[in-house]
Amino acid sequence: MSRLKNKNNMRTRNQKSVKLYDKEFVSFINGITLAKAIRETGLKMQADLEGEDVVALCVLNGSFMFAGELFRHFELPCKISFIKLSSYEGTGSTGCVQEIIGLKENITGKTVVVVEDIVDTGETITKLVEDLKKHNPKQIRIATMLLKPDAYKKDIPIDYVALSIPDKFVVGFGLDYNGLGRNLKDLYQILTD
Repeated sequence: MSRLKNKNNMRTRNQKSVKLYDKEFVSFINGITLAKAIRETGLKMQADLEGEDVVALCVLNGSFMFAGELFRHFELPCKISFIKLSSYEGTGSTGCVQEIIGLKENITGKTVVVVEDIVDTGETITKLVEDLKKHNPKQIRIATMLLKPDAYKKDIPIDYVALSIPDKFVVGFGLDYNGLGRNLKDLYQILTD
């Protein structure tokens, strides 16, 4: 069993588990399965949004890998922009959404697609949609790589979901634990909460 450890406390054993700081994560969804689900999501978005004036707002940091893969399969003309929000500390939501980089695009009268890495409690989506509505978009659609239906109790519809998962903390493909794990090509689930 190979082990690599770097100065940032990230240790990979084989591809079946990783250790990030003090937490152990086990293989959950491989990158091939994830890429297939994202491709299907992008194609569905393309079919639904034909003829719309689209502005995609990708929520950093977590959505960068999802967005990159998603827009390989969405070939309609659109603007892609980034905003940065934060609501997580460690393995849980703080319940407080902080805007770090705000909206820079004019979205008045446009179809806005919010691109998220994961929707669980829905606090980030709720705050973001409230803020976006103040700019009078034509419509707001939500696209997420992962949805935790057992944790999501908000009324805002999630229009595009690549995969639904159980209410467990995951890392990889853009998702992190205190800054580590975003670069993993597969998803890993925490061994114990």
